[in-house]
Amino acid sequence: MALTKDQIINQLKDEILNLTLKPGSALSEATLTARYSISRTPVRDILKQLSADDYIVISPQRATRVSYIDLKSVEQIIYLRSTLEKQILTDLCGNLSKETIIELEKLLKEQHRVIGEENYFNKFLKYDDLFHKNLFIAAKREFLWNLIQKLNVHYIRYRRLHMLEKEKLNKLYSDHKEITKALINGDKTEIEEFINKHIKNDVKSNYFKEHFAEYISDNL
Repeated sequence: MALTKDQIINQLKDEILNLTLKPGSALSEATLTARYSISRTPVRDILKQLSADDYIVISPQRATRVSYIDLKSVEQIIYLRSTLEKQILTDLCGNLSKETIIELEKLLKEQHRVIGEENYFNKFLKYDDLFHKNLFIAAKREFLWNLIQKLNVHYIRYRRLHMLEKEKLNKLYSDHKEITKALINGDKTEIEEFINKHIKNDVKSNYFKEHFAEYISDNL
């Protein structure tokens, strides 16, 4: 069954976010026409939408390419998330419902479980997102979570590449446990420290630039 235009857009977005389509890789009309067995007119509409959402860059007389990771945009998203989550954690500190505590503890168990499994990375990221999303939901700020996701094309890819090492995932799991403990105990003195070390990654880290320079925008 042929995919709709929206389904194709979502599929390509997923492939860009999970790095199946890597930053800088070409994405031509001819390739998409052949892949999806559709004419060039809907393909052009698809590319225009992807460009409008910053997933690709269309340059006249040059190849259309998957957008490079813009570290300035990543830095802005990290600032936004850290500001929002600091307030959310402060609001929730000592005020978690039993249902939220149960859900967070369940997600912690899943995070710990998948670290030892095959394809652990994508599984862990899924439960990491659910952990933070549940905090936004508990604070009645789900709209803000959904808004951040729409702005996340650069940050999501940065995050995936920046956290490939299993040791980093173990550290995130440990941080999540400490955050949950502080929220349950109402320990507000710990919240800001957790935010600073858990979300405010060093966006200009030598590690990222040394290992993934070919994926970074030169607009720095």
